[in-house]
Amino acid sequence: MRILHTVEFYNPSVGGAQEVVKQLSEHLVMLGHSVTVATTKLVGRKNKIINGVKIKEFEVSGNEVRGYLGKDIKKYQQYLIDGDFDVIMNYAAQQWTADLTYEVIDQIKARKIFVPCGYSGLYDIDYKVYFAKLPNILKKYDKCVYLSNDYRDINFSKKHKLSNTIIISNGADEREFGNLPNVNKKEFLKKYSIPMNNKILLCVSNHTGKKGHRETIQSFNQAKIRDTSLVFIGDINHYAGCYNSCVKSSKLAKFFNIFTRNNKTVHVLNISREETIKFYTICDLFLFLSNIECSPLVLFESAAAGKPFISSRCGNAEEIAKWTGSGIIVKSKQNKAGYTTVDTHEASLALVQLLSSPETLHQFGVSGRKSWEKKYSWNTIAKEYEKIYRSRK
Repeated sequence: MRILHTVEFYNPSVGGAQEVVKQLSEHLVMLGHSVTVATTKLVGRKNKIINGVKIKEFEVSGNEVRGYLGKDIKKYQQYLIDGDFDVIMNYAAQQWTADLTYEVIDQIKARKIFVPCGYSGLYDIDYKVYFAKLPNILKKYDKCVYLSNDYRDINFSKKHKLSNTIIISNGADEREFGNLPNVNKKEFLKKYSIPMNNKILLCVSNHTGKKGHRETIQSFNQAKIRDTSLVFIGDINHYAGCYNSCVKSSKLAKFFNIFTRNNKTVHVLNISREETIKFYTICDLFLFLSNIECSPLVLFESAAAGKPFISSRCGNAEEIAKWTGSGIIVKSKQNKAGYTTVDTHEASLALVQLLSSPETLHQFGVSGRKSWEKKYSWNTIAKEYEKIYRSRK
């Protein structure tokens, strides 16, 4: 098949949407298909073919509500119409590659698939008109793929009685997690100046200010544990988000340890993907108290690494915990905008509970690994997309 995926940003840009489209695109190439990704032009992108996936760049930004910028708006829409693709899949609403598709969808002959990816603006008054128009647009897609049985995007579909709904989960890459690296834990931790005998709590998420890092640090500080290190892995941003405050917290933890001598440390790292996989391999527990998600990839990665997780009730984290049998969901509350805030006291108690029970940690880890091997590798998930791409029903 000739397949076009559209997404706002793509490799080398890093993020959840980028990763999902990257995994689907590369795995569909591995299955023998021709895959192109239409996306925003990036100055730092050196190659137009990455791991067999062709990249078509457009100088466009924005969305229907904020407005569009760039010289390639009409060029992009004509590309959708004239591109001679068998399938076009738009990934994520509320960004230009999908919103501009809506305007010309009736002229597109290819099979049309949409992955809404959560509707982060559903409760935002600025998007009221956008979402009022959306049901009629969704009906024009052959299939709308949702990542969960119970989240705002699929519930929106149910409310409007749309019949083109299908559920396909996210996953983790078997190329990364199929054969986990052998890591000498003590030597590896020494490399990053982390106490070599400490238990490791891992959080992989960028410092956007919306990933619950503040609550994660508070929960860690409140937990009556010792000889434990909290490790954040994510992109550096000195000018926005929470990176600077996370670094400050790591320094304060070092200072307080002088007086408490509980050997609790916080580390903020920006490292390669290969090194990140090693941290997944040697960590004792994955801690993810994010404020807003759709279907967090890192929880599938934690399960794939055979490591238990503690998560806020963000996105469909509760569902992932049930699917994989490898996690605990902590009491959380949501505001009107849909942002989640975890109860840090409850999170601290969950930390103590799990870390004091090696048997439970082991059981969760084994369950997560087995469930991933059976259902949640990207190789398996790409085949599910392949089926709906081929289908004419």
